[in-house]
Amino acid sequence: MKWFLWHGNVYKALRVLEDLAWNIDAEASCEAQKLARTLHEFDHYIRTNRSSIPNYGDRYRNEEAISSAVAESTVNQIMSKRFVKKQQMRWTRRGAHHLLQIRTRVLDDTLATTFQRWYPGMETAEIEQELALAAS
Repeated sequence: MKWFLWHGNVYKALRVLEDLAWNIDAEASCEAQKLARTLHEFDHYIRTNRSSIPNYGDRYRNEEAISSAVAESTVNQIMSKRFVKKQQMRWTRRGAHHLLQIRTRVLDDTLATTFQRWYPGMETAEIEQELALAAS
């Protein structure tokens, strides 16, 4: 089932899940009942999110991102560092939100475009200087 889901084949993954559910005697024990309930919930989750399940095999072969773990880890580190109670300087939720918006624009290379939209007369050299300062 994991292989089918990894490769975006939701139909076959659901068939495997159904076979597993049929082979469980839910009346046999408490553990069997718990497993049957968990399989049912997983089946419901897959059916509900079937349109959002990517084909990771294709993404991997095309050298596309498979995980956002690096970005999530960075955000977690930054946020936990600044929201610790014993820090001298702490961020407000609004300030943290603004920082994440800017950081996202830096990472997806849209900050310069945003600056040019906000300040039409701004030169590219000035933007690059601002980006260099923001990165350091």
